[in-house]
Amino acid sequence: MHKAGFVNIIGSPNVGKSTLTNAILGQKLVITTAKAQTTRHRILGMLNTPEYQLILSDTPGIIAPAYKLQESMMQAVESVFDDADVLIYMVEIGQKSSKIPALISRLAKTNKPLILAINKIDSGNQNLLEETIDAWKEQLPNADIWSISALEKFQTESLMTHIVALLPEHPPYFPKDQLTDKSERFVVNEVVREKILLNYDKEIPYSVEVETESFKPSETIIRIRCVIYVERTSQKGILIGHKGAALKKIGTLARKELEQFFGTKIHLELYVKVSKDWRSNPNALKRFGY
Repeated sequence: MHKAGFVNIIGSPNVGKSTLTNAILGQKLVITTAKAQTTRHRILGMLNTPEYQLILSDTPGIIAPAYKLQESMMQAVESVFDDADVLIYMVEIGQKSSKIPALISRLAKTNKPLILAINKIDSGNQNLLEETIDAWKEQLPNADIWSISALEKFQTESLMTHIVALLPEHPPYFPKDQLTDKSERFVVNEVVREKILLNYDKEIPYSVEVETESFKPSETIIRIRCVIYVERTSQKGILIGHKGAALKKIGTLARKELEQFFGTKIHLELYVKVSKDWRSNPNALKRFGY
């Protein structure tokens, strides 16, 4: 008997969806930062054993879209209702309602197994946790409620065991040696973008898109060339920094993580170009995979 199924995680920005995905998979697949809207795409990660294939779907945080990029991100969220075998709605301790009531109404009516994961319980106390549980019991009586800390990996292994029990009997959907549905180039793009999110403030991280133009593996090294797109010339100068120092730092941090991920030496070249107002340009968004 083999089990396989799609376990789709949704929730507001920065509640820990990507951290939970990485904790269950047992390795870093999805980039994580403290900044909202770190995740822009729906990303599938596979946990494979001889008995099952658990396909985790990490999604962008649920927001009211302000521009076309965010509209595309919300379409990715919409798709998780269609193919889910198990739904995980993630909140953090102290969060007792949603800014999008229609979402809660839809979750309350779903006939799919629904888990409400209350995250970051290490940052609160027992009284606050009980208040949070009571609030969600009332709104989502159909949900199985779990209290976790994805960052500290508290209860994540038990949650994974519970999820596996809910999976239907099914042959694997993907080859059993596959980790994700995304390409190697996508992984590179996301690692570079994560380093930018972590090292720049204000609007810069949100104005950035990364495209891997060249990915050439050999027996001893992978040679990679990436273009970082920004919306304005002034952003290009900030990203590069004085005598290229800021961009060099990003390149070094990204290279080290990519060497760990791919298990080989990496030669990484980064360039910066301006793509004016790309976040509101349908053609640019299509080109970047949105």
